[in-house]
Amino acid sequence: MSLAIIFSRAKAGINAPLVTVEVHISNGLPGLAIVGLPEAAVKESKDRVRSALINSHFEFPTRRITVNLAPADLPKEGGRFDLPIALGILVASGQIPIKAIDSYEFLGELALGGDIRPINGVLTAALSCSNDRRTLIIPADNSEEAALIDKLVVFAPNHLLQLTAHLLGKEALPSVSRPLTSTAPKYPDLAEVQGQHQARRALEIAAAGRHNLLYIGPPGSGKTMLANRLPGLLPPLTNSQSLEVAALYSIAGIWQTKMWQRLPYRAPHHTASPAALVGGGSNPKPGEISLAHHGILFLDELPEFNRQVLEVLRQPLESGEIVIARAKEKLCLPAKFQFIAAMNPCPCGYLGDPNRHCRCTPDKVERYRSKISGPLLDRIDMHVPTQPLPAKLLTHPDITESTKIVRERVIAAKKLQHQRQQCDNAALSGDQLEQYCQLSDEDKDYLYETLSRLNFSARAYHRILRVARTIADLSKQPAVQRSHLAEAIAYRNLDRGI
Repeated sequence: MSLAIIFSRAKAGINAPLVTVEVHISNGLPGLAIVGLPEAAVKESKDRVRSALINSHFEFPTRRITVNLAPADLPKEGGRFDLPIALGILVASGQIPIKAIDSYEFLGELALGGDIRPINGVLTAALSCSNDRRTLIIPADNSEEAALIDKLVVFAPNHLLQLTAHLLGKEALPSVSRPLTSTAPKYPDLAEVQGQHQARRALEIAAAGRHNLLYIGPPGSGKTMLANRLPGLLPPLTNSQSLEVAALYSIAGIWQTKMWQRLPYRAPHHTASPAALVGGGSNPKPGEISLAHHGILFLDELPEFNRQVLEVLRQPLESGEIVIARAKEKLCLPAKFQFIAAMNPCPCGYLGDPNRHCRCTPDKVERYRSKISGPLLDRIDMHVPTQPLPAKLLTHPDITESTKIVRERVIAAKKLQHQRQQCDNAALSGDQLEQYCQLSDEDKDYLYETLSRLNFSARAYHRILRVARTIADLSKQPAVQRSHLAEAIAYRNLDRGI
């Protein structure tokens, strides 16, 4: 047969659209032409495929070979089409029967000697292949990713000869089946943080309701220490959440088995560009905010980030997704992350420090803080000060609550939330706030007077209610009370000009 049709998958963000690899062998001058909007790496596959077939002792036809990657308007990139192109040539030249490849999808890059090399984005392709009820053949090094998908038959050969022996019925490949077991990572203990009672309380509230949190304090007051202990207070990811995270890491090419069910924690440096944070590039890839999906994004030294970088956080903080638009394509990537940040109170860092003298003028302080816009601050639920640690606590530390104890309270509060509204308090909509955060007439008057006096925005009002609901849940109170509202309001320091 001179025409062969092989199924494969392209990579388009978190999607893996079907690509039909059509190979036709005809009379004419010998040559191999690839059409269908291939990029440079795909065009180069002709040389890899030829060498791989010859070194695997197959015949490479000395005729005209045309390879069409359909649909023609979908960009094709990477070496993922080497394997389907090679198999298409073998089927079109009669070296493998057409019936042998009917129910398969193929992905993989070929080495010149015929070895099958790993590629990025296998997990999204496996999801799509499972939905179409086909069998997937991928490189052996990608087998752990594909094993995450239930009810998908996967074969993972190391070499082209192994694959052809399987297709010809000479030596069957074993199917990939390896159950994943997650091991609990060892996080730093909250008991190591001395003092900072308000900051520790705020961290517990943030963990219980998945609220965004900003620490403001002088250098060495424990802001980064506190942020690094947040993952230990949170429960592991569910299987569905882990699958979403694994798909994003697979696209980025950094997936490892040990990441399964582990909470993502991303802490980019303040020199990061907007593209590094939100994703992008000529072939758009997930940025830090997508890699923090279902996890934590921590930005230390917040005002040192370029203002343009910070402003791109505003939309994903509200919507939980980021849309990357390019001339050729438009991608929507998930970005439901918990935002934690830390900053100094002024450029020198010692404003309000009783032990150090601040050298900054009021104008310098204002310019420094104005790097963080009002709309971004509005989207941060709590702005909490940290104070310098007394020397006595360094030499004679107190016994404080451990991560294990606080985590039990956090998980109990989360359980209440999900039984009541099926989501964390930070995700409550306006209608849900009216339903689950009902206030007495006296508390409504108190909140109205406070909002008017402090000139809070409507967004800040909703975030105060969400934080108050979490405080009530930690206290196991069915209704939000005035004490919960007062504590929630006290955590919005920057709104009050402090």
